[in-house]
Amino acid sequence: MSSGIALLFGSLVLFQVKHFICDFVLQTAYIYRNKGIYGHPAGFIHAGLHAVTSLPAILLLTRSGELIATLVLAELVIHYHVDWLKLYIDHRFDFTIQKSAYWMVFGADQLAHQLTYAAFLAVLVQKIAL
Repeated sequence: MSSGIALLFGSLVLFQVKHFICDFVLQTAYIYRNKGIYGHPAGFIHAGLHAVTSLPAILLLTRSGELIATLVLAELVIHYHVDWLKLYIDHRFDFTIQKSAYWMVFGADQLAHQLTYAAFLAVLVQKIAL
């Protein structure tokens, strides 16, 4: 494996691990209950945690301040809105864990986050010419 591919794979793994930690280990009941209220601080806390903890994955591939700031801000904005939309849909249509639609929306939410990381990696690969 080339060193460039190894760095790319390492960055992907870091994105995956940080996502698990932020969404399933560090997410509190307060955050989960309130991040679906548009503009509530809980959503910004959660998305901000995701944005900041994306730094190791990003720093593995670039030291460009402009690119780092752009990706961190993009993670904040995208993560905030993906999570808000998931909870909006759940509440709007009364989806609960007993309904299959809940799990489809949950899966779509997780897929959107993973595709965000794939897009970030595509941008990084293009910018650093791996």
